[in-house]
Amino acid sequence: MSADTDLYQEVVVEHKRAPRNFGKLATWTHQARGRNPQCGDDISVQLQVEQDQIRDIRFHGLGCAICIASASMMTEAVKGASVPAAQQLQQHFRAVMTGQQEPDDAYLGKLISLAAVRRYPSRIKCALLGWHALAHALGDPDRGDAEQPELDGATRASEQP
Repeated sequence: MSADTDLYQEVVVEHKRAPRNFGKLATWTHQARGRNPQCGDDISVQLQVEQDQIRDIRFHGLGCAICIASASMMTEAVKGASVPAAQQLQQHFRAVMTGQQEPDDAYLGKLISLAAVRRYPSRIKCALLGWHALAHALGDPDRGDAEQPELDGATRASEQP
């Protein structure tokens, strides 16, 4: 086994076993849900955004080890970040995962360990599901759910029920 595969497996197992920021926020300003009917992954992301900064983020739901690990790492990466920085990271991570861009550990940090998923095309959607939900949650607040394109079943709610 190569060092990057070992790191990938170690990180995925650790984040699946003890996901960071797992649960629901008592109050949130942005929310989205991502579902992948092909494998059964179903993740919701809730954010508390104040003055264009992500003050808090949580995710909950069910998913495979890759889905949960990726969502866990995503929350660590964007918590405290500005909304534009989180959106830029989401786009960069997606480009890396889909092979449009080479992994850059200086930019991705610990997320670089998930680049190994690119070798398993059927699992890329698992790694991206939480990120798609994040993108929808941070999307244009004036755009309603009905107008949003479906990305792996991601849907958005901008107001708390």
